[in-house]
Amino acid sequence: MANLSGKVAVVLGAAGADNMGQHIASALADAGAKVVVAGRNTDELKLFAGKIAGDWLACDITSKADVEALAAQTVERHGKVDIAINATGWGLLKSMHDISEEELEQIVALQFNGVHHFLSAFVRAMPKGGSLMQISSATTQCLIDDHAAYIGTKAGADALIRCVANQYGPQGIRANTLSPGFTSSPMTAQAFATPGLADAFVKEYPLGRLGTSDDIAKAAVWVASDDCFMTGQNFQVNGGLTLRRNPRGEEIGASVVAAMAAANP
Repeated sequence: MANLSGKVAVVLGAAGADNMGQHIASALADAGAKVVVAGRNTDELKLFAGKIAGDWLACDITSKADVEALAAQTVERHGKVDIAINATGWGLLKSMHDISEEELEQIVALQFNGVHHFLSAFVRAMPKGGSLMQISSATTQCLIDDHAAYIGTKAGADALIRCVANQYGPQGIRANTLSPGFTSSPMTAQAFATPGLADAFVKEYPLGRLGTSDDIAKAAVWVASDDCFMTGQNFQVNGGLTLRRNPRGEEIGASVVAAMAAANP
């Protein structure tokens, strides 16, 4: 594993028990980084920060003021920021004609505006360089039905990362995205419990299994390290899914589609 000793890392989106953000934060801490976890559930943040000997700060990514405070308070408490990872997201699964205006505004606020807030705040918190990461999705390359708002905002965030990589590379900042496929997590537990769903997806993965949050966490540690001489890249950490495709709705059945929607409220 890469050595992150002496590094200060921020993981936003680590306020859900056993979610992907927490797996990433744990892996960074295991590699030697001092990790600040952030999100909206302060009780869970306090509990989890204690487990990894880290720090915590409350932050709602849809609030520019909150995100700017997260960056500023991390520097104030720990002297710098070397690594900043945004793992927030909302797996909205609805057809375009069924999404309400309010839902569309919410997902744009979270997955595009919020990413802009995050990147803007942390490029200013890294005057001597660092590693910025955004959790994206294989679905930006390998489409799935009834996911347009999610895919569109994730793709927009990918473009923001490329812009940061291009403009702030001379500052020593590397900016990259990690793209999981269909991953087991607390958010998808109900969907994974639905008979036939995992089988419908796994046959499209050349490496023969679905990904895990630990797969993403291990990749994040390497991308965060000084060994990573890459920027502006979208790392497809999904077992080769984008060589094939996600199954269509009619292939996985109405009950499975309904379970996936229920798992992404």
